[in-house]
Amino acid sequence: MRFFEDIEIGTRTRLGAHSFRADEMVAFARMWDPQAFHLDADAGARTHFGGLVASGWYTAALAARLRAQAMEREHAALRQAGKPAPRVGPSPGFKDLKWLRPVRAGDTLTFESEIIAKKPSASRPEWGLVFTRDTGTDQHGHLAFEVTSCVFVERLEG
Repeated sequence: MRFFEDIEIGTRTRLGAHSFRADEMVAFARMWDPQAFHLDADAGARTHFGGLVASGWYTAALAARLRAQAMEREHAALRQAGKPAPRVGPSPGFKDLKWLRPVRAGDTLTFESEIIAKKPSASRPEWGLVFTRDTGTDQHGHLAFEVTSCVFVERLEG
């Protein structure tokens, strides 16, 4: 993430990819989303999914991890070039979270983030709000995951 003033609407960033494995999907589900179709292939086969599927929350957590790693890579590149990296604050929230297709073991999702809007913070002049549309697309080119996020980003002119 760059300073607020340097961020351009329409910029796309590839966050990374993740190949889903059954053991990881089940381990996450045991801890956080213990529904039968996330825990057991036979139980999943008896549902409309027809087999084991990843928890949507697992997909969202992976997207968040890849986003944080991509931001750290960008900040490291800025520091290596002798440029300052901005402070990035918390997210005041997200909206329009969508799990558009079931994600199965063996699927690979590629995650991308697009800057869709930005505005100066009305109450904190040293910060701006940056809005992104984050997506996860499977190996067949099908959109499987989507969320609109917001994060505070440091302003140079704050």
